[in-house]
Amino acid sequence: MKLIKEFWSPILKGLGRLWKTSIVTLLMVALSLSLCGRPANAFPVQPMLISVLAQGNAITDPYAILRYALPIDNEPIRKIQSAIEDISNYLRGKRWPPIVKDVKTASFLLTLRSDKILEDVPETNKPQAQTILEKLKTEVVQLQEAADKKDKEQVQQIRESLLSKITDLEELMVVGFPFEVPAEYANLPQLKGRAIVEVETTKGTLTLVVDGYSAPVNAGNFVDLVKRGFYDNLPFSRSGDDFVVQTGDPIGPEEGFIDPETKEYRAIPLEILVKGEDAPIYGATLEDMGIYLPDLALPFNAYGAVALARPSLDPNGGSSQFFFFKFDNELTPPGFNLMDGRYAVFGYVIDGKEVLGEINEKDKIISAKVIDGLDNLVEPSAS
Repeated sequence: MKLIKEFWSPILKGLGRLWKTSIVTLLMVALSLSLCGRPANAFPVQPMLISVLAQGNAITDPYAILRYALPIDNEPIRKIQSAIEDISNYLRGKRWPPIVKDVKTASFLLTLRSDKILEDVPETNKPQAQTILEKLKTEVVQLQEAADKKDKEQVQQIRESLLSKITDLEELMVVGFPFEVPAEYANLPQLKGRAIVEVETTKGTLTLVVDGYSAPVNAGNFVDLVKRGFYDNLPFSRSGDDFVVQTGDPIGPEEGFIDPETKEYRAIPLEILVKGEDAPIYGATLEDMGIYLPDLALPFNAYGAVALARPSLDPNGGSSQFFFFKFDNELTPPGFNLMDGRYAVFGYVIDGKEVLGEINEKDKIISAKVIDGLDNLVEPSAS
């Protein structure tokens, strides 16, 4: 492992060693150049620095990020979702008037726009969707009563229940898969939907949602390797005070997965979906493509974001190594960090965040298994 010496030893004590497949070298270079002057051919950091002011109100809840990443376009349910999510912004300070306003907005939309919500649900799913809608209406009434009583704990409990049902309803709206992966990557596994992966470590268990709707190749590669048992008994290679926890480096000289059929290194492309685009961008960082201030479907806004590691100078050189992002407010404030657009998020930790915070380089993965969604994994066709 190499030592980061230039600029960073006196600045970030925690950034000591780099691993075989570095996820931070590019970050180091870009930030160092922005702070200490840069040659004419260096990364165009300046436009990114401007975005500190432009993206301060980012969503940091992984559940909310995943809801918004679903490939649906139903305005009423999105407005209901937004209103219920918004309650948390006021609940800590017990600001009851805006909470009551959000509840009334949700109630109004559920009462008068139910037909519009159901329009985007396939016929086979409509009975289940109608049942969920009725439960939502009932719980919104209960939420109103709890808000009127200024019962903070009950409001929080009902809010979480409502959002869980909203997620179920939105998932019923998804029809098929939203795009085709480029032919050049058709030889790689793809996850056409979502999967839940349970990772048992020596510190405890992490539960991840892997999102193939936004990153089918990166997610498919990960789920395929989990299915193969590739990660079982592998150590964590970076942790401690750093802002990431990385693993997936196989024992031996190889830096990634060697396909037993082809005997070749399985290279996985950078895959990033910008909101509003029909499909992800492949094979290049967003900065290299001149895209700044990106609003990503899967951003690094949440503690426990899961992303593919890669060589610092090769966007398409990732393979089996991946990392958990331990959010750092100073280095990577919400909505703006030097990871977005450079590395591809393909999922989030939804349970076990306290475990993630305790993992160190003495720990390892005991086992990883897909507990739901394995049927969404599409293996490549034989050539």
